[in-house]
Amino acid sequence: MKSKILNIETVHQCNCCMGYKTLHPLVSVIDLSKANLEQHTIRCDFYTIILVEGEAGDFTYGRKYYDYSNASMIFRTPGESIKLDISNVLTQKGWLLAFHPDLIASTALEDHIKDYSFFFYNLNESLHLSLREKIKIVNCICNIEEELQHPIDCHSKTLIARYIELLLDYCTRFNERQFITRCEANKIILHKTNLLLNKYILSGRLEDGVLPTDEFCANALHLSPNYFSDLLKFETGKSLHEYFQLMRLNIAKKLLQCKDNTTCMVAKKLGYANAQYFTCLFKKITGMTPAEYKYRQN
Repeated sequence: MKSKILNIETVHQCNCCMGYKTLHPLVSVIDLSKANLEQHTIRCDFYTIILVEGEAGDFTYGRKYYDYSNASMIFRTPGESIKLDISNVLTQKGWLLAFHPDLIASTALEDHIKDYSFFFYNLNESLHLSLREKIKIVNCICNIEEELQHPIDCHSKTLIARYIELLLDYCTRFNERQFITRCEANKIILHKTNLLLNKYILSGRLEDGVLPTDEFCANALHLSPNYFSDLLKFETGKSLHEYFQLMRLNIAKKLLQCKDNTTCMVAKKLGYANAQYFTCLFKKITGMTPAEYKYRQN
């Protein structure tokens, strides 16, 4: 039977679904242990951050043996769906933070909330917290809840937005830590990425001027584009474009070692706009032209 999708437009409607009182029309903190959960798939027109404490049955949001298991965090942007099901996504212990985009309008958080890329991760790419990290996040959530108990005044919007920003900054720190504890798994993904990009080059698609994208690589690796981009940046310090340019240059060096390959042939095969552009780029990085490099090698 297809699950019912419940469209929730406002934070107040979310509170009503959870059996919670609305303290502020644009933001709410819900203790899931006290909420009245019904089995629904909900679509929210506001940001949602969910902290699930401990295990949630067999559904562990992509958690592996090298991840912490004290809590998991899920981040959703306005318009995304969440399955509220005690036996699945949400357990009876945890927190839900809901805040409408209007809450952060004209604040510093509005200017860079899209920089928190984990909002765009897949569910199985969730953040898994240690006990110390979980305590820090819960403290941040409790600070927001405490502020909501204060009567709304001209300072409420600024203070709550700053508390949410602080929470997200801690999540950024913990997300980067998770890439560290996943270092061996990341090396496997990076190896697969190299094989994928080499295959892409050999396919001849570069001759049509079509470069690989984050979406292309992520789909092939069964990852979200944002998670793939963050992983690559963390492991190499480079974006896909930068990483691929260096890989393409290394392959260019190998091709130039063959006497039959001219500069024009290599430039075309590797998808450079023209031989002149390829020559300028090659010299800028290596300090010599392709012709000079080819002469030294042969």
